[in-house]
Amino acid sequence: MKILVTGGAGFIGSNLVRRLAARGECVVIVDDFNDYYSPSLKRANAHWAGRAGDVTIAEGDVRDQAFLEEVFKDSAFDCIVHLAARAGVRPSLADPQLYVDVNLNGTVTLLEQAHRAGVKRFVFASSSSVYGVSRDVPFSEDACADHPASPYGATKRAGEVLLAAYRHLYGLRFAALRFFTVYGPRQRPDMAIHKFVRAVISGEELTMFGDGSSARDYTYIDDIIDGVVAAVDADLEWEIINLGDSEPVTLKSMIATIGEAVGREPRIEHLGDQPGDVPITYADISKAGRLLGFKPKIAFKEGIKRFVDWYRNAQAQGLL
Repeated sequence: MKILVTGGAGFIGSNLVRRLAARGECVVIVDDFNDYYSPSLKRANAHWAGRAGDVTIAEGDVRDQAFLEEVFKDSAFDCIVHLAARAGVRPSLADPQLYVDVNLNGTVTLLEQAHRAGVKRFVFASSSSVYGVSRDVPFSEDACADHPASPYGATKRAGEVLLAAYRHLYGLRFAALRFFTVYGPRQRPDMAIHKFVRAVISGEELTMFGDGSSARDYTYIDDIIDGVVAAVDADLEWEIINLGDSEPVTLKSMIATIGEAVGREPRIEHLGDQPGDVPITYADISKAGRLLGFKPKIAFKEGIKRFVDWYRNAQAQGLL
């Protein structure tokens, strides 16, 4: 297959590209290498992924119609995996217009190009953020997702609705995958686990918002990639599917697990709750198991150990 992966130089994207290329797929990365975090890290990700096989990079913005026309002009894609987005719940509160512009305008521009090129298979990276402040756990895909707690979550829910419109109008076949807090090697440096590991290794104080009882369904990157690849292969008619570990971990426990893996007691600054945060995320993954054969394999403690090992190795090589 020939597969277009937007955001292919990012954390999830580069891991996906490497997996697809290693099994013989022809992969085209679309990425604008923006400065949300270090572009040099993204270029290193793309280089690492590209060593696995037939990978090319088209550098540009998914909002740029002329750019996308050039990408599609010489390529007949069998499937599009749309991971490109402005990410992060808290930053979306500071600049909601940017999130709407990138996440919605970028998605609809890509959908239009896919429609014109006759590409019918589309895998979309959605988010557990669409569920908002829900205590009805575990979160089921059938539950109401119309009350997200952040602009970021709202843009992801809107993206799902756009896919449904293109399904109705043009017969688009899609899988919208709701990711639950993905972590692991090459994780974005702004994400909590990365920041906390960095702080504990360096002996710096880390910031804990709230009383530590909030819980997240942390999902190891290899498990997420298993689910995304299965969605590419399944060629579903149209589905929204949770991809999570289904074992929520409290913030206090997460910090303690990092301290154990690093071998150093974390120093903690306690602050109040953050706007946009939710008390818990917890995936019902029965649908993913049924449709994709999805079954997480990496327990949280093992995943943190792997991340700490990767971090130390990357730090020793001067990559961080």
